[in-house]
Amino acid sequence: MADSLILEVADFEVDVLTGILSEETGKPQPLRITIAVRLTPERHYTPDTPLTASKNYMDLKFAAREALPEGVHFKLIEAVADHICDTLFLQDERVEAVTVKIVKLAIAESSEKIGITLTRDRR
Repeated sequence: MADSLILEVADFEVDVLTGILSEETGKPQPLRITIAVRLTPERHYTPDTPLTASKNYMDLKFAAREALPEGVHFKLIEAVADHICDTLFLQDERVEAVTVKIVKLAIAESSEKIGITLTRDRR
């Protein structure tokens, strides 16, 4: 079995135009997003291994913040997750798979977590 490296940025919040209900459309909704990216790792990491041997974690946040098109309304959060996956695959050919978990904060009651998890392998 081959080694794999999972990079993760968890539980950050982003306001996104999303939803299908009338009370959801026209205004951004807060989403809690976790992104995990699977890469093929180097054979060995030493204390002086450069960042180029891995991936910058900030690229994951970029895909869910700046890379989402401004003013575009995503009816489904699945489409938000799909766009994040596409962005990460385009950024770096070493990305083998992406998992995006999205929780819709505006509709949650108490401590429940309502959302989706999309895992996509490079095609």
